[in-house]
Amino acid sequence: MPLRVAIFGLGYVGCTAAGCLASQGHQVLGVDINADKVDAINAGCSPVFEPGLEERIEAGQKAGLIHAVTQLSEELATCDIALVCVGTPSGPDGAHDMGAIAAVTRSIAAAIEPARTRPLTLAYRSTMRPGSCEQLVWPIIESVLGARAGDLVELVYNPEFLREGSAIEDYFAPPKIVIGTLTGSHSAAMSALHDGIDAPIFQVGIKEAELTKFVDNSWHATKVAFANEIGRVCENLGISASTVHEIFVTDTKLNISPAYLRPGNAFGGSCLPKDVRALQYIAGDTGSHTHLVDALIRSNEAHKHHQFLRATVGLEQGAKILLVGLAFKPETDDLRESPAVDMARKLLDAGFALDIYDPQVDPASLVGQNLGYAHAFLPTIDDLLVDRKTVESGEYARIIATNRLIDTLDLNAANIVDVSAIA
Repeated sequence: MPLRVAIFGLGYVGCTAAGCLASQGHQVLGVDINADKVDAINAGCSPVFEPGLEERIEAGQKAGLIHAVTQLSEELATCDIALVCVGTPSGPDGAHDMGAIAAVTRSIAAAIEPARTRPLTLAYRSTMRPGSCEQLVWPIIESVLGARAGDLVELVYNPEFLREGSAIEDYFAPPKIVIGTLTGSHSAAMSALHDGIDAPIFQVGIKEAELTKFVDNSWHATKVAFANEIGRVCENLGISASTVHEIFVTDTKLNISPAYLRPGNAFGGSCLPKDVRALQYIAGDTGSHTHLVDALIRSNEAHKHHQFLRATVGLEQGAKILLVGLAFKPETDDLRESPAVDMARKLLDAGFALDIYDPQVDPASLVGQNLGYAHAFLPTIDDLLVDRKTVESGEYARIIATNRLIDTLDLNAANIVDVSAIA
């Protein structure tokens, strides 16, 4: 069923949406304070260059499906959805300038017809700090519409995932569709807007949706920076960067995959920290300036301390704590650079009474570097380790889980802090 959609902001995102929606048979009203953009749309031209976009806008304009204005009119009363695509440029301190968001929100709220029989779905696509919809947008709407705001407006955050140069392809074949609402509930209007587009759909809370674009773009930037750092190392060592890249991206089990991307525990073990430090040394020795790689160990140490604070919040010194899992991951007795060993050391240094449960770790069986690491960082390890019977009969102010071992025990779930995952 065709929808009537108002689009506020006729830049790359807004124009792409206008052309693509019109090509699907939807009626589009474009709104922009820039008269040149409005005139271009009404002449069947695209104000921005994007392959294939002008043809869609021209066809939509000729079919009477696209019209643009510089000021709102009574046409908003007949719209099903309003898409906000105005710019949020960086301010001097790096924060987004939210002036355009605030201004367009006020104008939309003021133009909403109080006699509407169904709410206007007001969906923001502009990139905004998490909390902006709840702390900026909705208060503006309520200040204008008062107690009827909830009846007149369905507030949505719907990030876009368009790349300039392939925006139309990305519009119809996005990697995902994210629809955030104040309650996390389903939006019928937004489902209708995306009808016919085959992509995973996430109906989530509005703040989770707001953060999505930041996570995606920062990850993309991280990948570019990492690839270029490795490229510099390769070049300075006389190694083929393209060959190394080909090998790297072929691994879709560990490298280009969800592996290692779940928020939770810090990294540790015998390989990751050692090899990161070695790559740092190689990069420094060859003048490759790998600032991203150089930050990995510092970031990991910061996360260990964050997990310690998270696990001990509200506890008094001397409280009895059970640490479940000492090795750096389940089904091993490898303690080398285990985040759990650092957690245990921090707990002891802070004056807590500590028991540790890990059935795979037997001090008498530790050898070599593993033995040396254990005794260097936990010299009282023999006294700290307890058996399952002691664990399940003991009383603890807090139980800290570092891995899946916690699932094998019969414990009071109310006292457990799982640092192996961040929900």
